[in-house]
Amino acid sequence: MDSVNQVLLNEHILVGADLEAWLAQGGGEGLAAALRDPGAILAVIEQADLRGMGGAGFATHRKWAPVAAAPDGDKYIICNGNEDEPGTFKDRFLLEHTPHQVIEGALIAAAATRANHVVLYVNPHQPLALAMVRKAVEQWHAHPQFAELAQWVGGPVSLSVVPSSGLYIGGEETAVIASVEGGFPFPRRKPPFPAQHGVHGAPTVVNNTETLAHVPGILRHGAQWYRDLGLGNAAGTKLYSLSGDVLRPGLYELPMGTSLETLVFRHGGGMLQGKEFKAVFTGGPSNTLLTKRDLDVALDFDSVRQRRSRLGTGAMIVVSEGTSIVRKVAEYVSFFAQGSCGQCPPCKGGTFQLMRLLNRIDTGRGVRADLEALENLCRILPGSGRCGLIDGAVTVVDSSLHQFREEYDALLMA
Repeated sequence: MDSVNQVLLNEHILVGADLEAWLAQGGGEGLAAALRDPGAILAVIEQADLRGMGGAGFATHRKWAPVAAAPDGDKYIICNGNEDEPGTFKDRFLLEHTPHQVIEGALIAAAATRANHVVLYVNPHQPLALAMVRKAVEQWHAHPQFAELAQWVGGPVSLSVVPSSGLYIGGEETAVIASVEGGFPFPRRKPPFPAQHGVHGAPTVVNNTETLAHVPGILRHGAQWYRDLGLGNAAGTKLYSLSGDVLRPGLYELPMGTSLETLVFRHGGGMLQGKEFKAVFTGGPSNTLLTKRDLDVALDFDSVRQRRSRLGTGAMIVVSEGTSIVRKVAEYVSFFAQGSCGQCPPCKGGTFQLMRLLNRIDTGRGVRADLEALENLCRILPGSGRCGLIDGAVTVVDSSLHQFREEYDALLMA
């Protein structure tokens, strides 16, 4: 971890599931500020320009607003801690080391929307995170602020932990809802969106763990404080999961808008000995590739999008010269093919066909028709599933074809 602007990780000591230690370091002040003026929470979140950190970068206040405007009754706030994609490990760290910060953020979201159900949805393949969250939830039940929240909401508030299915597809927001309802995590078509029809038909907010972890600091210190932490036009800080062929892989909290070069070569220590930088998979394997031409790019949602790429979750998987891009993409598409839930034939069949074609090309058995078929699938498959799994698989293939087409051509049989 880096020492620059460690707002999420070091603004408070990492106290684990010890609520008293959390409160002694200033924890609870954000919730207290929220409960003093619940009607102002949405405006503060909007002014801070907090975005969703689970991949899409959608404005948080826009996700909360329709739930806040819905009539009183059952409403849900869900913290999505399923995190199961290769190269992404930020949410696990937060749930293991500072679960009270995440829970406080979720309770502030409940205050903003008058939600009476708060659910922590945690991947059971991360047993320490699950244990720490369960312990932390027990302590909040007895805290006076929890009773104060219930008084504002107008009735009892449930705060619970639901283990996820542990499946990759279980992290998609409508699949999260299906799982919380007790069913298999089959994604559902949208609309209706969760804000209109979520858990058991009730208005529901599904936020990423990191998104909620930012909320207490914003309410405690104000929107301008949070905006000033970013670089350029970007606001706040970001957790970057850095892995691959770097000397110091790990989790780095840095100002949103930090350059790719700064992340890899200053904080990550540069490339492994004897290796040269080739590319980075941004946002994990469901996203895009940046190359050495892009080392100057600011790592924020808008700047990365201008490079025909995506920031995603902030995962950065670095690959060096000598590594086959086609092979890495084939490995990632295989992950998606195995993770497809199977309810959408274009997704199940499409990911299988992508995997088959990539493996043929990677092993030197591919012909020009295979590459043309791969390109055709990238054109016809997007949007054909109920969730974004097929789109993620296509995105990484399409990006690799755009950035490294010559590698594909070189592997084809004459």
